[in-house]
Formats: sequence, C-alpha cells, structure tokens
Amino acid sequence: MIVTVTLNPAIDKTIEIDDFKIGNVNRISSTRIDVGGKGINVSKVIKELQYKSLALGFVGGSSGNQIKDYLNDSNINNDFLSVNGETRTNIKIFDKVNNTHTDINENGPSVTVDDIANIKGKIMEHCDEKSLVILSGSVPIGASSSIYGDIIKDIKSKGGRVILDADGDMLMQGIKAGPYIVKPNVCELEKAFGISIDSEEKVIETAKKILKYGVKFVVISQGSEGSLVISSDKIAKVVGLKVEVKSTVGAGDSMVAAMAVGTQNNYGFEETMKLACATSAANVMTEGTQTGRLIDIEKLKKQVTIKYL
Repeated sequence: MIVTVTLNPAIDKTIEIDDFKIGNVNRISSTRIDVGGKGINVSKVIKELQYKSLALGFVGGSSGNQIKDYLNDSNINNDFLSVNGETRTNIKIFDKVNNTHTDINENGPSVTVDDIANIKGKIMEHCDEKSLVILSGSVPIGASSSIYGDIIKDIKSKGGRVILDADGDMLMQGIKAGPYIVKPNVCELEKAFGISIDSEEKVIETAKKILKYGVKFVVISQGSEGSLVISSDKIAKVVGLKVEVKSTVGAGDSMVAAMAVGTQNNYGFEETMKLACATSAANVMTEGTQTGRLIDIEKLKKQVTIKYL
C-alpha cells in the first residue's frame, strides 16, 4: 500500500494578477481554490495515474472538513485525525506578465504531544512490510524537527519503505534515519548540509554523502532542467522537458507520486524516472494545484531522455 502523510495540509488559493506590484493596489484577474498540502497532492496524482493510496495527517476546523469532503468525493482513501484550530490557507500569486509565482503560506494549527503520538500510531496501524510511505512537506507548530526521522525508524522496523521530501533540519534528521528515497532540490540540500552548492559536481558529491546513511536513491529536482539521480551504482541526468508553464505548484509532488507508483509496482529505473519526469512536466501545464492529465503524461513520457554521467 502507498500511504501519504500530510501533517500540515492546506486550502490552496491561487490568484492571477497581471503585472503584480508590491506596495500597490493589485487587481485579481482570476481565482482558483484547491485542496492541497504536499502529501495530499501526491495522493491526487497517484489517483490520476490510476493507482490507489491512503492519505493520513491532521485536519482542523471547517477547512479541515472541506479537505476530508474533497478526498471522499474524489474517492481517495483517507483517515485524518482532527485537531484544535483551523487548517491553514495558502495563497499562490501567479503573474503571467512577469512570469512569477509567489507563495504566501500560513503556519496552520498547533498540535499537542498527544496529537503527535496519535498520528504516529495511526501511521503504524496502516503499515506493514509491503508499505511505501511518503513523508512530505512542513509540519505544524508543536512537532519537533525529528518527527520525520522518528516515523522513518518506526516504518523501517516493520519492513516498510519511505520516500522523504522535506526541508531544513527535518530533511537532515530524516536522512539520518535512512529512508529509501530522498527528493531534495539544490536549495534544500544547501540548507540541510549548511553549504553552498555552485556546480553539478558539488550536487553529486553532496548526494553521495546521503547514501552513507542507507538511502538507496537521492533524486535532486532541478526545475526545468530536470533531475539528477544518484544511487550506489549509477549517476543519471533526467533531462527536463520544455512545456508551457501555467503553475509550478505541485511539480515536485507529482514527481514523488510517480516515483512511488514506479517503486511500488517494481518498475525498472528508467521507466520509473521517465514517468516521474513526464508527470512533473504535465503538472506545470495545469493551473493551480491541479494534477497533470494522464493523456499528457503518456505523451510526455516518450520524450524523456536519460543520460548517465
């Protein structure tokens, strides 16, 4: 089973403003509201790829109910825990004139020690040796930076595998617990290791350090340039596809979803990474946090090239 964990989900409000200017009155040309949070985005993409997942995490208030209603209406299995407070709303500003994307994210509700113990128990309740768990995104106030690392250790104790997509100290603590796949971008690598990375060689050198913790694959997303994949026996460049960009929100989540589907279904390395690249590219062709369409993913997959370094 593929399990996605979203500890700090959100309602994503995407607004389009032509020629957005800070400090001025700006007029909105269009508005779109989507249910989001990185793990939930992953579950949405897995569904588009015609596979199933179970979405877990915290929700609160009327926004939390909106998230659960959406998942139920979309036939996405879910088992969220309710907490005090209101699930956050994130604002995404897209300026078509200047081709910029600006995110304004709320913190979300605080959680208690009991809340954290309950969600850990809920995750383990649904995990066994066949499970692949995606831990991604920010965590609510009250959760420590070690929470992903702790959950990874618990899942591994049952024989399950983890894909980790996190930032800062949470990423570093998670890496030390040895997940199966880690998917940082270059900026996240720099923050985790406290270094400056100014070349592809430095990216590869840093990724190799991650492998020492028992991680099997390090996938470094590089936006429109594609991604680098480093394992114990290969270094590969998945070349990015040139597509019309309508929104970059959820592109990394789409990549994670495709890698999860490929991993869980025992696809070969190239098949998995071609699917991941195509799914991410199809995502940026849509507005807001909509998933890419399966018909576009299938077409794009045939255009992906992989170079071994």
